[in-house]
Amino acid sequence: MALTLAESAKLSQDTLVQGVVQTIVSESPILSRLPFMNIVGNGLAYNRESTLPAGAYFAVGATWTEATPTFTQVVTALKILGKDSDVDQFIKKTRSNIQDIEAITLQETAKGVARTFEDSFLYGVAAGTDEFDGLHTLVPSGQTINLSADATPDPMTLTKLDEMIDLVKPGKPDLLLMSRRTRRGLSKYARASSSPITFAPDDLGARAAFYDGIPIGVSDYQLDTETLTAGGVYSSKTGSTGSTVWALKFGEGLLAGLQGTDGIVVELIGALETKDAQRHRVKWYVSLALFNTLAAAALTGVGTADVAA
Repeated sequence: MALTLAESAKLSQDTLVQGVVQTIVSESPILSRLPFMNIVGNGLAYNRESTLPAGAYFAVGATWTEATPTFTQVVTALKILGKDSDVDQFIKKTRSNIQDIEAITLQETAKGVARTFEDSFLYGVAAGTDEFDGLHTLVPSGQTINLSADATPDPMTLTKLDEMIDLVKPGKPDLLLMSRRTRRGLSKYARASSSPITFAPDDLGARAAFYDGIPIGVSDYQLDTETLTAGGVYSSKTGSTGSTVWALKFGEGLLAGLQGTDGIVVELIGALETKDAQRHRVKWYVSLALFNTLAAAALTGVGTADVAA
């Protein structure tokens, strides 16, 4: 069974690891929901459903024919994400009466790891790099609604948003992920008219927005600077004023993270030779798998904070 990072942290006896995981989770609306599968080895091969055999009608006594489904094998490799954290021993010994310098330093390192993951979650490209494929690479064109017909992004419409949500099956998405600008547009629309946008406390008691009952998550790494091709298709993460809204369904067999069996590791490297400091290494063997392409959809070319029906 896949667990979220927050749940897996409860199983760790290492307080440093618990603190790092909690910091990473609090930095991202994605990591608070995305389940992770622990795998043995450096990657995972799985079969993604391509076509289903069609049913047929048969007359009494007729010869039955057989049909088989087809599958596409996908291989997702784990990538190494992490950073070293050095704690000056003089500062640790002389100033830790005010706050735990080692813990603070590791928390800052954990934030950097979380932010790097979130950027790769959206924009990662495995080919020719050391990172994993993100949503812009994993989600196929058939699961994408292009809001604009040309290279100029357009204001979002609820009609197109609903079309994109309907691409996720079965049931509703678990999360709509978007930029702060797009969320402001939805909030403005909700204030100005009767709308499907509501507000309620989330699991942590903070004010959260919902669209048609689907939680809205804001990512600071979903940019408002995306470029489109002449046909309105996403091209690159910078260069224009476009943005993307994502509909995501999490779980095993849907959209899930992959990680090594140890999860997030805080490794003590020890005293350094060239300076009076002690080094920890925050290390995570991690990747992202879209087991079922129907578990994610994209609305690209969102150009402003304005929203229309």
